[in-house]
Amino acid sequence: MDTVAQVIGFIGIIVFLAHLFTGIFSRTKIPDVIFLILIGIFIGPIFGLITPDLFGSVGPVFTTITLIIILFESGIALKLRTLRSVLGGAMLLAPLSFFLTMGVVAGLAIWLLNLDVIPAFILGAIVGSTSEAVVIPLVRQLDVEEETETLLSVESTVNDVLSIVITIALIQAYSNGSFEIGPISAHLAASFLAALAIGVAGGFVWSLLLNRIRVIKNAIFTTPAFVFILFGAVEMLGFSGPITALAFGIAIGNIERLRIPVFKKHVEAVGLSETERVFFSEVSFLLKTFFFIYMGLSLQFISSLYIWVGLLMVVAAFMVRVPAVRLCIRKKLPRRDLNLMTAMVPKGLAAVVLASIPLQEGIPGGEMIKNVTYGVIIISIVLTSILVIMQGRKKKPEEIEVGGVFDPERKIPPKAKK
Repeated sequence: MDTVAQVIGFIGIIVFLAHLFTGIFSRTKIPDVIFLILIGIFIGPIFGLITPDLFGSVGPVFTTITLIIILFESGIALKLRTLRSVLGGAMLLAPLSFFLTMGVVAGLAIWLLNLDVIPAFILGAIVGSTSEAVVIPLVRQLDVEEETETLLSVESTVNDVLSIVITIALIQAYSNGSFEIGPISAHLAASFLAALAIGVAGGFVWSLLLNRIRVIKNAIFTTPAFVFILFGAVEMLGFSGPITALAFGIAIGNIERLRIPVFKKHVEAVGLSETERVFFSEVSFLLKTFFFIYMGLSLQFISSLYIWVGLLMVVAAFMVRVPAVRLCIRKKLPRRDLNLMTAMVPKGLAAVVLASIPLQEGIPGGEMIKNVTYGVIIISIVLTSILVIMQGRKKKPEEIEVGGVFDPERKIPPKAKK
């Protein structure tokens, strides 16, 4: 009983600390992600109070649920007008950034770790993506343009799909002794398009059912339950569940802005109420809090060699992302937003999950790939956080400096006296 009481008390403390860390972020721009991961590292690898094995199969289920809710809630907040304006840039940036990072990481792995070519590219594919589970909560706390937030959300989701598909394909290629571009490209295209279509269609269907569902008492959880069903069905079909969750959120979040004649004539399509949006935002916040703590306690101590190699790989990832952003982003954005965009290379959930697969499949250097991946994950998150802090607070366009202070009501500075 005492143990149960301690766990309940610990959960309460964590929730309070999470809100405290959010307040610290708003004042200092020190991301709350860092504090939460550090808590996980202290209670896990350092003091050994909790281990990932304690959660058993519940751990991966929890992380997947967190990812679904984060993507769904992020999609609700995305506006179609903004999405249309940045979609081209996101779809260019995601593969360019991914393949550039995969290439430089593979080159460093061959040079510094003496890995064979395919195992080196497996490592590159694992750490080539940016994690939507880290990027989306982080960027939503930053004072950036709506276009920047939308672009980074879409890009990180696409990146994770690329990482998973390419990593699995390379592992199979090593086992089978052949690598075929055609089937992999077809699978990628199907994974994106089918998942997108199912997510959008699911959003339309659910919007037609919402009014009837709301008649049922305590039915607010039925919406995420429907997302879970779609995610599970899409994953079992071999397509991308994350893309479906994001597409569903975008569809249900924008359904009332769409002008669909068949809906207006025959049925009424409704979106989420403000209460539901706030509720899902709170659920996302709580799940995100415990996700990053779980990530921290899942990390392992590694040798100094792997730390230095991981640091070099993260620096290389930052370096190749700069030209990728410059090439792909044609829309005029504030310089600070572009700088933040180049800093968004944190690794996360997909890398943690994929890191152990090469070892399990008997790939030469599998243990090394796993250890280096853990180093890259924590270093990338720390360096991203440091770069976010360095950007400081952005002065909003409507805030004009008058007499040493900001006057948010005055948009045009007074004319200087002659």
